[in-house]
Amino acid sequence: MAVRVAEEWFAICGGCEVTILDIGEPLLDLLPKLQFVHMPVLMDHKIYGQLGNGKKMEIPEAEVGIISGGIRNEENRELAKEMRAKCKTLIALGSCACFGGIPALANQFKVEELLEKVYRGSKTTPPAPTPSTDIPPLTDRVYALDEVIKVDVYIPGCPTAPEIVAEALVSLLEGKAFSLPERSVCDDCPVKREEKADIQLKRPLESIIPEGAKLEGSRCFMELGYLCLGPVTRTGCGGSEKTPRCIKGRMPCRACFGPIRKDANPLVEMMGALTSIGLDPKTIPDRAATFQRYIGAQGRLRPVAKRP
Repeated sequence: MAVRVAEEWFAICGGCEVTILDIGEPLLDLLPKLQFVHMPVLMDHKIYGQLGNGKKMEIPEAEVGIISGGIRNEENRELAKEMRAKCKTLIALGSCACFGGIPALANQFKVEELLEKVYRGSKTTPPAPTPSTDIPPLTDRVYALDEVIKVDVYIPGCPTAPEIVAEALVSLLEGKAFSLPERSVCDDCPVKREEKADIQLKRPLESIIPEGAKLEGSRCFMELGYLCLGPVTRTGCGGSEKTPRCIKGRMPCRACFGPIRKDANPLVEMMGALTSIGLDPKTIPDRAATFQRYIGAQGRLRPVAKRP
């Protein structure tokens, strides 16, 4: 008997749904074991009944629920609770679901400020009233899923790696627990570290590693002056190949996999990592958003009073 799967997407770009499709050939082995009973991106299954005449949201019961995206409006909140009620095991897929993701950068501002900017303060948009009918009201901020409902499995990433999604689904099918290691990107990074930097931070506008040079044994990106958030970011995005994806692409880590541990404080820890090799974190503008760009929910980003 196939395992029933329900999936929903909230405040998200849709990249995590593409990741599911990008599993590729292993997905062909998985599909006969799965029965998707609700997945808006792939199938026409309405939450208010197929004719839209239902009085409340209703998701079919499922063994596995997958939610991508954070909670940005009251409809997201209500639907998250319905998914939790109908799904035995719930997966938070992607950094938006796990930590708020890029949309949670908006948590630095009050809702009224955001609406003012979008509908009246933008030079490219004719001023207009704030919409108030036929759309769900915004929540006061962007919430990660576990701030509203219980989450059983976390699969971070922006988007996450197809191999990891497949591994998690196979683990659940086999009745095994799934989790990612509590190690940093630096632990799986093949570059060498000298624990000092002699230059100031700069933007990666050109190749960090010379053409033809190997990644293994090259100098640590941050020690070369390129801001890399590997020291405070959980590893695992490289899958079985180990080497983190951005590093493999010869780019600094952007921290989309989130904190190494749930109770970590990447903002403080990253400032310490920079200082330890002789770089000045104060030279980085907007440090709070830069170090926490994918993890703005769960109280990490909030409105700050403007300085006079």
